[in-house]
Amino acid sequence: MSTFGFVILITFIAGVVGTGIGGLVGVFIRRNSEKLVSLLLSFAGGVMLSIVCLDLMLDAIRQNEDSVGHIFLVIAMVFVGYGIIYLLNFLIDKKTNPEVKHIDKEHPKTADQLSELIHSDHYEEHKKEYEVNNSKAKKSELFIAGLVMAFAIALHNLPEGMVIGASYATVGNDFFSASGAMAIAIVIGLHNIPEGMSVSVPLVSGGMGKVKAACVTALSGLPTVLGAMLGYFLGSLSPLAMAISLSLASGAMLYVVFGELLPESILMWRSKAPAFAMLVGVLIGVVILFV
Repeated sequence: MSTFGFVILITFIAGVVGTGIGGLVGVFIRRNSEKLVSLLLSFAGGVMLSIVCLDLMLDAIRQNEDSVGHIFLVIAMVFVGYGIIYLLNFLIDKKTNPEVKHIDKEHPKTADQLSELIHSDHYEEHKKEYEVNNSKAKKSELFIAGLVMAFAIALHNLPEGMVIGASYATVGNDFFSASGAMAIAIVIGLHNIPEGMSVSVPLVSGGMGKVKAACVTALSGLPTVLGAMLGYFLGSLSPLAMAISLSLASGAMLYVVFGELLPESILMWRSKAPAFAMLVGVLIGVVILFV
C-alpha cells in the first residue's frame, strides 16, 4: 500500500469510524444528558489543544527552526487559520441565527446547545415550515439549510484531516514507523467520538430516526478524508508548504477549541467541571503523543 493510500485509510478510520462511534453512543443518550456531553466536549477540546501546542506548531517551526522570521510566519498562519474559521462561522451565524426563534439579543454570543453547534436547530425550523407549507420554495430553503449544516460540520473536520495528511507527507514509504503521525491520527479519532455525539444527539432530539442519525453522523466525518488529501498534497510540496499547512490547521483547531467546544461545554454545565475535563484531555493527549 502506498503512503497516500494508507493516509486515506487511517484518516477514514479516525474521521468516519471515530465520528460514527460517537454517533452510535449519542443516539442512545437521553435528551437531558447535557452534563455528560459537556464533559466529553471539553475533554475533546483538551486533547486537541495538546496536539496543537505540543506537536503541530512545533513541527511547523522545525521546518526551518534556525530562522526567527519563520517562527513569526508560523504564528501569522495560525492567526490566519483561526481567522478563516471564525469568519466562516460568523457568516453562517449571521445568516441562520435570525431564523431561529430561541436565539435573540439575550442569547450568548456563542452556541449553548448542541443543536446550535451544528446548526441543526436552523434545519429543524425550515423542516417545520416545509411540513406546514409543502412548496418548492420551502423545499429549496430546507435543502439550503441542510447544506449549511453540512458545511458547519465540515469546518470542524477538514483541518483535522489536514493535520493527519501533512504529518504523513514527509514519511515516504516507511509510514508504519511514523509513530508521531500515527499518534496524531489516534488522538483525532478519540476526539471525534464526542464530536460525533454532538452531531447525533440534536438530530435524534429533532425527530430523526436513530439509524438514520447514526449514518448521517458517520458520513459527516468524510470531510476529514478530504482534508487529509489536501494536507498530504500541500505537505509534499516543500518544507515551507508543510509549515503553512500545519499552521493553518492549528489555527483552525484552536478556534474550534476556544471558540466553540470550551464555551459551549461551560454554558451547558455552568461549573468548573468542564475546565477540569479539559485538563484531563490535555494530559491524555500528552500521554498518547509521548508514551
